[in-house]
Order: sequence, then structure tokens, then C-alpha cells
Amino acid sequence: MNVSILNIGDELLIGQVVNTNAARMAQMLNAAGMEVARTAVIGDNREDILSALLSMLDNSDAVLMTGGLGPTKDDITKHVLCEFFGATLVENAEALANVHRLFEAMHLEVTPINRQQAWVPDCCTMINNLRGTAPGMWFELPKTGQVVVSLPGVPYEMEGLMTDEVVPRLRAHFRTAHVIHKNILVQGIGESFLSDLIESWEKSLPSTIRLAYLPQAGMVKLRLTARGDDRHALENQIADALNGFYPLAGQYVVGEDFETLAEALAAQFTRRGFTLATAESCTGGTIASRLTALAGASAYFRGGVVAYSNEVKECALGVEHETLLQHGAVSEATVRQMAEGVRQRLGADYGVATSGIAGPTGGTAGKPVGTVWMAVASPTGITTRVKQFGNDRQRVIERATNEVMAMLLHSLTEK
Repeated sequence: MNVSILNIGDELLIGQVVNTNAARMAQMLNAAGMEVARTAVIGDNREDILSALLSMLDNSDAVLMTGGLGPTKDDITKHVLCEFFGATLVENAEALANVHRLFEAMHLEVTPINRQQAWVPDCCTMINNLRGTAPGMWFELPKTGQVVVSLPGVPYEMEGLMTDEVVPRLRAHFRTAHVIHKNILVQGIGESFLSDLIESWEKSLPSTIRLAYLPQAGMVKLRLTARGDDRHALENQIADALNGFYPLAGQYVVGEDFETLAEALAAQFTRRGFTLATAESCTGGTIASRLTALAGASAYFRGGVVAYSNEVKECALGVEHETLLQHGAVSEATVRQMAEGVRQRLGADYGVATSGIAGPTGGTAGKPVGTVWMAVASPTGITTRVKQFGNDRQRVIERATNEVMAMLLHSLTEK
């Protein structure tokens, strides 16, 4: 089953709003066994909407649209859909009741323009939007069985309708295959070197399994995808494939079945009952932010210190003044004391630290821009590492964050 995604909105075209809908919708559709054939972003323009719909229906079983369902004059999607399907807008009683429910909860009066949110084409199936006032709309082309679905562009509302209504309806309407994904997080080897290392294994994969390389800052995520009618058989094929992968590249694997290093860390700390504290200079709290973005972080994350200045390194983390004078802030001696200091002062089992020169200025001949020292402190000792991450500030921060997370994962899994 092929699905096309059409995101509508002038704000998307000019970059005023980042289009996250396409990525999230594709993830949800793919997980449900549906193939995304095409995505497109267009403005609030009648001709563009009609042209995109016709084009997408040429090679798709379903077209999912977002945007243009508001009550203002620039929201034209419902009117264009009426034209496309030869329909007329009518007021839907269930949709209107939902509008009243939401406005009453906010102690607001429903005005005539708000009431227009309950108008839908008379040929569609209205899908009630419990998270907002604009309902979803389901259209079917009787001759072909193809489906067009129009959803609000607000990501929170779109995702609720996709989860609760659209994906289940699509799976019932079309026969969908099973899709199995297996993510392997690899760190410590570049994408091209990894490809050379596992070339023979990759060539031996069965035709039902596809391998994708998804490089990130300082790491690579490998995704194996198997698609077919028998879920159990697909799972066995993935397991058999991994038996050949680990002898070749297992030393570089830092996580399996996770999307990010932060997720892998969360699982390890939760399972083992350990706690963690962070001391960050050049990464500016990025490590702590990645960890606390995940639900349940309070079970293992004690806290973090962004020690940007030498004074804070001394007073908050206990770095010795002589260490800073003799070795400087960007040094092995300093990150060792930062990691152990935050571990002890925040009462954690593990402490991590970063100190470096993110740039674009501040480098020297001995410590050029991109130099980052990192440390992991545990009850049994301290591990340190220095890396040169280039001269792009954001990339230095991202690569240092991933590197120290990988160091921490290796430290945990070795115990």
C-alpha cells in the first residue's frame, strides 16, 4: 500500500514554521506497514492543491493532507476539496458539539466564525478531533477505492487523529503488510569504514531485508527493515542476520532497538539502578537536556552543572585552582576533577564532564578549535578521552555530546 503526504501552508514554504508533520506521519504509516511514496509541501493555493492531489492519486492508494482547515479566509482546503469531489459544505452536528465543548472548557463564546469549523463537505466522513476544533475528513473514490484524508496542521492535533482514527481506518480499508525495524547504534567508526567492514555481510542479506545507513554527529544508526505477511518469520530473519553482524562490528555497537544514545542510556541506568550527574562546559547543558527530555529521567538523573567559567568549575565542582593554572580548563586533569566533583557533590554513581573549545574563536596552536576533553567517573575509576571535532561550533557540541554518551554506555556495559 502506497501513501502520499501533502502538507499545506504558506508558513511552511517560507520557513516560518518547520514542517515536522511529514516526518511524524511517515513514521506512523511505516510502522503500520504502509509505504510512503511521496511527500510534498505546497502553499495555500487552489491550483496547487488540485494539481498535487491529481498527481499523488496517480501513484498512491491514499493521500493524507494537513493544513488549511482554520476558519479564516486564507484557509481554503475545505473549499478546494468540495470542488475536487463535487461536494457542498454542510454543518456537522457532532463537529459543532465538539467546538462548543472545547470553547466551554475555556469559558469562551462560540462566534459565527468559530462555528464554521463544523462545516465539512457533504460527501466525506467526518472524523471528530478531540484535541481541536477542526475535524478530520475522510473521502473515498468509489471507482478505485482510493482514500483522501484531510487533517489539521497543528502537530498535536494531527498526531492524535492519526493515532486514534486514521491509521486504524487505513489498516482496515487496505491490506497492509507487517514491517519490522531493527535499529543498531554504532559509535567509534565512520560510515565509510563501517560500510567496508560489513560489506560481505550486507551483500549476504536476504532480499526481504533492507539496510539503511543513517549517519549522525559522531555516530551511525543502522536500520534493518523487513517487510512481509508473516511477522514471526520476519523477526527470525532479522535475528539470523544479526548473528552475522556482531562478529564483524559488535565492538562498535552502543545500543540496540533505540533511536538515540539518550534512550539507550536511560534504559541502562533504569535497569541497573545507577544514578548520574553531569558537569558540562563546552556542551553547555546539552547532555543533561538530551537525558531529561525523556520521560522517567528523574529515576536516575541527579542533576547537572553548566560550569562555563573557571570560577564555577572551582566553586561548584571542586576543581583545584592549581589544576586550572597549570593545565588550563581544556585538559585531562580538569575534566577528571569535574567528573569526580559532580559525582560526589550531587551524590551520583556516575559523573560525566566535558571541557573544550567549541569555537569559532579561542583556539591556540596547542589546543585548536574543536578540541574537547571528556571524562566518565564511576565508583571504580575515571576514564578520559580527547577528540578533535572540527571547527563548526554546533557540530563540535553535538559530536562531543554523542561521544561522552557513548563513553558512558561502554562504561556501563563493561561492568
